[in-house]
Amino acid sequence: MSGPGVSPGGAGEPSAPVELAEVPPLGASLRRGVRSSATAAVRRDRSLTPFDLPDVRLAARGLTTDPVCLTDYQHLVGATASDDLPAGFVHVLAFPLTTALMVRDDFPLPLLGMVHLANTVTQHRPVRLGEALDVEVHAERLSAHHRGVSVDLVAEVAVAGEPVWRGVSTYLAKGYSLAGESAERADRPEWLAPTPTGVWRLPADLGRRYAAVSGDHNPIHTQVLAAKAFGFPRTIAHGMYTAARALAEIGAPSAFTWTAEFFAPLTLPGTASVAIAKDGDGGTLDAWGKRHHLHVEVTPA
Repeated sequence: MSGPGVSPGGAGEPSAPVELAEVPPLGASLRRGVRSSATAAVRRDRSLTPFDLPDVRLAARGLTTDPVCLTDYQHLVGATASDDLPAGFVHVLAFPLTTALMVRDDFPLPLLGMVHLANTVTQHRPVRLGEALDVEVHAERLSAHHRGVSVDLVAEVAVAGEPVWRGVSTYLAKGYSLAGESAERADRPEWLAPTPTGVWRLPADLGRRYAAVSGDHNPIHTQVLAAKAFGFPRTIAHGMYTAARALAEIGAPSAFTWTAEFFAPLTLPGTASVAIAKDGDGGTLDAWGKRHHLHVEVTPA
């Protein structure tokens, strides 16, 4: 599978992928992440260097799609019923492998408490039901952030050697620092809400419903007490649910780039105003309430 390999210190020769006979179940990885995050919470030394990021690529070959799960996902996020996999569903298929990387003993950041900042997906052509997917994941760009450190988790998907999809998820780990580096809070122009074109009404059980089709049972999305433990008044919607719903409502051609920036979580149950601005085969969507929650953009390739 093609794609740039990145060593912890910067550009370098791609590391040989570690081939997994089977992808660890997401639930098992999440439970391991809970345990390792509890250990990380009591660490006193939270200063990292770029070389603390493991130079490893995990690979799984021949992943396939459950058509019932695909249909349930399409229905939940409002995507068109089709044998073409929504770009967000490809993320769902790759996510267990990404999580397996994040709960390794040599991964320097705790899984729980990580804040999802942004996502960028490049889809070269539709991925179709029945195709066997080869997935590789790695981590790169451990960077200073004004609230801690950020890291990119990269998933690359190929079919019979042809690259078809690449996703980059950017996460923030609060309370950590990068030795010798600091970052100031970037000045952001005041955001003025546009005229709404619609409303999202998100039910209290949305986190559990999305978890059922994605396998992502992170407790901040499914359990009120766990959400409160992380400072939220109620459970919050999965970022990839809101991004996938936005993609479905904007629409996309067969090849495109899809970016999502997450500014403030959507609590459940909740209501958000949305505004879609179409631009040919792409466009943008913003969602907001008292705060700006989400900005999504779709750009044709």
